Amino acid sequence: MLLTTTNQIEGHPVKEYIGVVTGETIIGANILKDFFAGIRDIVGGRSGSYEKVLRKAKETSMAEMEERAAELGANAIVGIDIDYETLGESNGMMMVATSGTAVVI
Repeated sequence: MLLTTTNQIEGHPVKEYIGVVTGETIIGANILKDFFAGIRDIVGGRSGSYEKVLRKAKETSMAEMEERAAELGANAIVGIDIDYETLGESNGMMMVATSGTAVVI
């Protein structure tokens, strides 16, 4: 399946627009990662543990969206948008939501 953030795929005209598809993933950061990320914030630098968790959440959300598109008979998703939001009482949860238009090319 072809996935793109653009509204069209060069050389592949859209034959049929099927509809909007989405994928959502909500993840929590465990307390140990929070502790080490806090230290990293104090001394500077990137938080590799958070980046890894965030990357996994994005991949899961994209895979879910792709699965939904395939169930509808699509072979591509165009116009993909990826949103990141914090949730929970102390922003301890992260939501990654993806959306796009399922099409047949």
